[in-house]
Amino acid sequence: MIEKYIAPDLSAWTGRVDSTTNYDAFRWHQWILPLDLNAPSIILPEFKAGVAILGFSSDEGVRRNLGRTGAAKGPNSIRKELCGLPCCFTQDFRLFDAGNIHCDDGNLEASQEALSLAVALLKNLGLFPIVLGGGHEVAYGDYKGLMRNNKYPGIINFDAHFDIRPYPEFGTSGTMFRQIYDDLNRIDKAFNYFAIGIQKRGNTVDLFKTAEAMGAEYLMAKDIGEGDLTDAMTKLDAYLIKQDEIYLTICTDVFSSAFAPGVSATQPLGLQPERILRFFKHIFRTGKVVLFDIAEVSPRFDNDNITANLAATFIFSAINSLAHQHHLAV
Repeated sequence: MIEKYIAPDLSAWTGRVDSTTNYDAFRWHQWILPLDLNAPSIILPEFKAGVAILGFSSDEGVRRNLGRTGAAKGPNSIRKELCGLPCCFTQDFRLFDAGNIHCDDGNLEASQEALSLAVALLKNLGLFPIVLGGGHEVAYGDYKGLMRNNKYPGIINFDAHFDIRPYPEFGTSGTMFRQIYDDLNRIDKAFNYFAIGIQKRGNTVDLFKTAEAMGAEYLMAKDIGEGDLTDAMTKLDAYLIKQDEIYLTICTDVFSSAFAPGVSATQPLGLQPERILRFFKHIFRTGKVVLFDIAEVSPRFDNDNITANLAATFIFSAINSLAHQHHLAV
C-alpha cells in the first residue's frame, strides 16, 4: 500500500470531442485510462507501449528552500493542458493517469518515499513514468524509485540551478542531486550528472566548485542561449554515449520568464523553449530515457496557463518520441 497517494480522478480530463468512434479524431482526454496504484489487483489492457502520468503535489521542498510556494497545484494544472492534445499514436500505445502523491503535512521525506514506491511499481508494470511536479524535490523520489529496481541511470537536468546544496538538517528543492550523489556513493555507484542551462547568477562559487568535485558536467545558459549549438551538442553527445540509461528532468525555471512566468524562481534571462526542445528531442531519440519529470510549475504565478501549457508541450514531445521508438506513431 502506497501512503500519501490519491487515486486518479478522470473528471478533470475533459475537452472538445470531434468523434466518439473515429480514433484518428481522438484527443488525450478520450484515450486516457485510470490506474489506481493501490488497487488490490492491477489488470492493464494489452499494449505494446504505455505511459503513466503521475503527479507529485508538493512544494514543501520549495518552502524549505525559501522559495515561492504554489507548485503543489502544478500537476492538475498541467493535466488540464494535456486534455486537448491529439492522439498521434496508434491504439497499441496506451495512456494512463496514475493519480497523485501528495505532501500536505510537511513530511517531504515520507512523500518522496511514497513517490519512489509508485515509480518502481510503474516500471514493474512495463510503463514509462512521466511525473508532474510539484517542486523539483520530485527528483529525489523519482531517482530513488529507479534505484529500487537496481537502476542507476545518468541524470540530465535542464535547470538554472545545480541543486547540489548541502543539507545538514533536511532536503529541499535545492539539494536533490547532492542527496542522490551521496546515496550512490554509499553503494559505490557512479554519479553521472549533466546540467543544461546553468545560470551564473543563480549559483554560488562554492556550488560550481562542488559540481567540479562531483565530476558533474554542465552547459551554461549563456553558451546555448543564441548562436550555433554544434559545440554544445558535441559535449552532450560525449556524455550520452557513455550512458546506458538516462533520467531526464526539467525545472521550468530554466526558461525565460517571458515563456514561463509561473515558476518558483523566475529567470528574466532564461532560455527560449525552442532551443531547449532541440536538446530534449535529441536526448529522447537515443532511446535511453527511462523516466521524465517536469517540475516547479506554479499556477498561482502563471499567466493564462502559459507555463502549464509549455510543460504540456514537452510532455507531448516526449510521448511522440516514445511512440516513434516503438513504431507506434501516426
